[in-house]
Amino acid sequence: MEHFDVAIIGLGPAGAALARKLSGKMRVLALDKKRQCGNEGFTKPCGGLLAPDAQRSFIRDGITLPVDVIANPQIFSVKTVDADASLKRNYQRSYININRHAFDLWMKSLIPDEVQVYHDSLCRKIWREEGKWHVIFRADGWEQQITARYLVGADGANSLVRRYLYPDHQIRKYVAIQQWFAESHPVPFYACIFDNAATDCYSWSISKDGYFIFGGAYPMKDGQARFEALKEKMTAFQFRFGTPVKSEKCTVLFPSRWADFVCGEENAFLIGEAAGFISASSLEGISYALDSAEILRSVLMKDAPDINRAYRKATRKLRCKLYGKILKSRCLTAPVLRNAIMRSGIAHIPLSQDDQPTATSGGLVKEY
Repeated sequence: MEHFDVAIIGLGPAGAALARKLSGKMRVLALDKKRQCGNEGFTKPCGGLLAPDAQRSFIRDGITLPVDVIANPQIFSVKTVDADASLKRNYQRSYININRHAFDLWMKSLIPDEVQVYHDSLCRKIWREEGKWHVIFRADGWEQQITARYLVGADGANSLVRRYLYPDHQIRKYVAIQQWFAESHPVPFYACIFDNAATDCYSWSISKDGYFIFGGAYPMKDGQARFEALKEKMTAFQFRFGTPVKSEKCTVLFPSRWADFVCGEENAFLIGEAAGFISASSLEGISYALDSAEILRSVLMKDAPDINRAYRKATRKLRCKLYGKILKSRCLTAPVLRNAIMRSGIAHIPLSQDDQPTATSGGLVKEY
């Protein structure tokens, strides 16, 4: 049975960044559900926008994005829609439009050969015994077992590591649903949609490489019905759908309290969405995946006596920032507050066609 310094479960942005940073410094094993290349197998449903905080992480590491990761077009504003009040606003944003699956594969490709990576693999069981973490996984067509001094859960919303460490911990979850359509809008756009009848979270759309993606986060019980109902409602806001090219679903976490940020224990650590490190106001997680990976790298290299405590302390600033996103989300999803903010016109950039209210099949959409 092979023994490693660190076993990383999951190679999304968090796990891939950590594996790359620990290469050559520790003996690292990494397991990932995605295949090494191509579009077959597991893919992460995601709108695919790289926020400024994530961009800063790449600046810090001296990394530039390859052309085949970047999607077209690049959009500099978000059309915010309050479906309840029939309001629209345009706010400036500095996102980079990316192909999320290509981005994830590129992140994995940066991991040096010193790291033992198993692609298209499945972690089946973990447990701690005699001061070591034991991991059983299936890869290359057969079941294998290793031990590790440290275990890292970078395995997203349905994290096996988080469930093992915190079996009684409950965190709010939604089903994220996306559909892809052939783009038919005269001008591509990115949108953020609020409709409390559909969800107490939010929905979105993005134009990407000739496709129009419409999605949202909905209650687990009847998410599909709510998604379809919102699609019908959005035709009044000039959203064009047609026949779906493909549909995607996944679970997404929604931290709503300080206790939802869990860092790990007993030489096991959680990073990225597995730790609850995802923005409650936008569901953006790549930034916090990269930041938490860097924080854990720094902590592991110092090898403090109480290393879990050191990691919790080091992530406090990040957790405070994410708690601020929880407070922001409460304002955005509260109809009265959201309506007041949008009507105030703060930071709104009017478009030339916004000079007059626009007639639609559902009545008048109020634009100020």
